Amino acid sequence: MTMTAAQTAITILIVIAGTVFTRFISYIAFPEGRPIPSYILYLGKVLGAAVFGLLVIYCFRNVDVLTPFSQGGTHGIPELIALLVTGAVYCSKRQMMLAMAFGTAVYMFLLQVVF
Repeated sequence: MTMTAAQTAITILIVIAGTVFTRFISYIAFPEGRPIPSYILYLGKVLGAAVFGLLVIYCFRNVDVLTPFSQGGTHGIPELIALLVTGAVYCSKRQMMLAMAFGTAVYMFLLQVVF
């Protein structure tokens, strides 16, 4: 089922309004000159690590260590190697995006070429 031109326009306007709202709400909620609440500062410190922890859990969610190699099982070896590479790159460079990119490249290489 396709949308009419009016429905498409309304949808685009709602998406624009939502985007503008999320961009400017921090300036409205925390105006310049007022101190930032301590819980917001705390969230700024811990939320990044929590998100990356969640990504690690998401990465390992479908790993089955009991599936034999003959049936396509990898026992989580590519995932573990990529995790170790990501951790090593992060510890050496302290650049999370570089570590994630490098770990992803290693993981894809392992899946496509090695396993």
